[in-house]
Amino acid sequence: MTTPAPHQTTDALRPVRHELLRAAHADADALLADAEREAATLLGRARSEARAILDEAAREGEADGADAARDLLVRARREARSRTLAARRELYDELRRKAAERVRELRGTDDFASLRERLEHRARLLLGAGAELSEHADGGVVARVPGRRVDLSLTVLADRALDHMGAEVRSLWEP
Repeated sequence: MTTPAPHQTTDALRPVRHELLRAAHADADALLADAEREAATLLGRARSEARAILDEAAREGEADGADAARDLLVRARREARSRTLAARRELYDELRRKAAERVRELRGTDDFASLRERLEHRARLLLGAGAELSEHADGGVVARVPGRRVDLSLTVLADRALDHMGAEVRSLWEP
C-alpha cells in the first residue's frame, strides 16, 4: 500500500474537521446558553433572597426602632413623673417649714399664754390629770405618763393641720 500525499490527506479530512469544528461551536454555544440561563436563574434567586433579607432587616429595624422609641418614652415619662414628685415634695416641705415658722411666731404674741393653757388642758384630757407637762423648744407642750407621750408642740400641730388638709394642700401645686 502506498501512503497518500500529505495534501491528499488534508483534503480528505477537511469535511471531518469542518464537522468537528461546527459540532464544537454548537456544543460551546449550547454550553454558553446553558451557563447564561443558569447564571440568570442564580442571579434571580440571589436578588430575590437579597430582597427578602432586606425586607426582613427593615421589619426588624422598624420593630427594634419601635421598641427603642417605646423604651425611651417610658423612661422619659418615669423621669418626668419623678421630677414632678420631687418638685411637689420640695414644695410641700417648704410649706411645712413656713407653717412651722409662722406658728413658732405665736410665742411672741399676747395670745400665747392662752394658747399654752388650752394645749395643757388638751394634754391632761388625753393623758389624765397626773400627766407631767413640759414646754417644747419650738413652743407648745409635751405631756408624759408612764408608757405614753403626747406631743402638742406648735410645729407638730402645724404638721398635723397640713396633713388633715390633704387634697386642699395638693391642689396648691396641681394644675
